[in-house]
Amino acid sequence: MNLDLKITKGNIKVGVVVLFFSVVFFLAFKTAFYFNSQYQDSLFVRDEILEPRKKADDSFDDLSLSAKSFFIWDIRDKKMLGGLNEEMQFPLASLAKLMTVLVASEISTPETIVKINQDDLNADGDNGLVAGEKWKFSDIIDFVLLTSSNDGAQALASVIGAFESSLSNKDEGELFIKRMNDKVNQLGMEQSFFLNETGLDINETVSGAYGSAKDVTILVDKIMQDYPELLSLSSYKQAEVNSDIMTHRIENTNSEVENLPNVVASKTGFTDLAGGNLMVVFDAGINHKIAISVLGSTKDERFSDMDQLVWATLEKIFNENQAL
Repeated sequence: MNLDLKITKGNIKVGVVVLFFSVVFFLAFKTAFYFNSQYQDSLFVRDEILEPRKKADDSFDDLSLSAKSFFIWDIRDKKMLGGLNEEMQFPLASLAKLMTVLVASEISTPETIVKINQDDLNADGDNGLVAGEKWKFSDIIDFVLLTSSNDGAQALASVIGAFESSLSNKDEGELFIKRMNDKVNQLGMEQSFFLNETGLDINETVSGAYGSAKDVTILVDKIMQDYPELLSLSSYKQAEVNSDIMTHRIENTNSEVENLPNVVASKTGFTDLAGGNLMVVFDAGINHKIAISVLGSTKDERFSDMDQLVWATLEKIFNENQAL
């Protein structure tokens, strides 16, 4: 009887021990299963959150572009939105005139008058300037940017460079080009340098200016910060500007400027070496300015390239806002 009782108690003790470890094992299993399911759920939620951003980041991949390079810069938020070969060096063509007008603006005074000399009219292209004609500084800037006038850019370089020529044995043009390249270093435009103020090809193998799509947006960002009025007329398809002797009716070299949404600035460029280049700044909403530069396209397809990039950028911004 006593022996049977001892066995029964022993069995109870073993049972308790087995039950204890069973409970521990069960709880451990449940805990592991719970955290694993939570991890899987978190991955699912994470993918749901990131998927729109992933699509937005890829929104430029499916575009059919002729451009060899582009860069999209959020001026307000100071961040890159997209790019292709954005730090690769290409000929700039008349996008060089953006640096020309920036440097001229930094050196000039409100009283500066730009006189057109016969030598200025030797540059390629004819936009209707007349030898002896005198211009207010702000008006000749509008003329140069809207028409991409090589004559006007050369006149700017000659007049503004003359401010310093008396202190040096270098001519006005050479001093002005030095100023342009000094500005390159100040702004950190790592792929840029200028050989002339127009961006015209010097010969069949050498362009008048070089830079990257990223450099162009750095330059435009600086202009929009310090001298936004310089580019204000460049958003119009047509305009009238006055010299001392006549009214010039001029057209924007960006023939598609009015077909893009909320454009606030525009500049074209084209040479045999550069192909078609284009810069546009547009407002994505409530002073949310975006700069896009396109390099190495064709004369016609730079405009369709820009159209695709503008609308893809707007879609990207919308998707990012929806994901917040």
